[in-house]
Amino acid sequence: MRINLLSKMLAIFTASALLSSCAVIAVGGVAAGTIGTIAVMADRRPPAVQAIDKGIGLEVENALDKRFGDSAHINVTSFNQKVLLTGEVKDASIKEQAGAYAKANKNVRSVFNELVVGPNSTYTARANDSYLESKIKTQMIFTDKLPSNSMAIVAEGSSVYLMGILTQNEAAIAKKVASNADGVKDVYAYFDIISEAEKTRLEKQGKADESQPNSMPKQ
Repeated sequence: MRINLLSKMLAIFTASALLSSCAVIAVGGVAAGTIGTIAVMADRRPPAVQAIDKGIGLEVENALDKRFGDSAHINVTSFNQKVLLTGEVKDASIKEQAGAYAKANKNVRSVFNELVVGPNSTYTARANDSYLESKIKTQMIFTDKLPSNSMAIVAEGSSVYLMGILTQNEAAIAKKVASNADGVKDVYAYFDIISEAEKTRLEKQGKADESQPNSMPKQ
């Protein structure tokens, strides 16, 4: 078991190193570049929305952690002002309260409450989730015509949750990649589906934002 866990942690480190070596992906998300011959698409969210998403995630997660403490283990993911709650809570009342708090945030458009009532996950389980996320993210990066930088990928147990701004065809490819990954039982997609025309417009806007010296959200 110890060897297996160490192997998984090594895989996480390797995937993280791959992502970190491509600063155009990891920092801010609005730059475009290449990994070898693989194109890296710009994040389709405007820089202001990227900053809002980061603020939502920090504010909601910190508030829920303070409020519920060890009675819950709640992960908050915000993408394009849509919030995903994953993790575990002690009872249904906490799940309801967490969802209501997230919805009350003025910058949140919608909330997907996927919290599970049960004991908090173990550190080993969380390491497995991180490994699965890293593995799927890496596969997405190396999938042709898939804007991996315009997506958020969350793994909880054997379930994978996808968020992003994609065309119908891109969404189908992303769901297929996630579904085919070893260890994945269920895939839930909460995409904002856009047209090909809107995709072109957003990509042009992304390039324009990239050329602006102050376009990157503050870290």
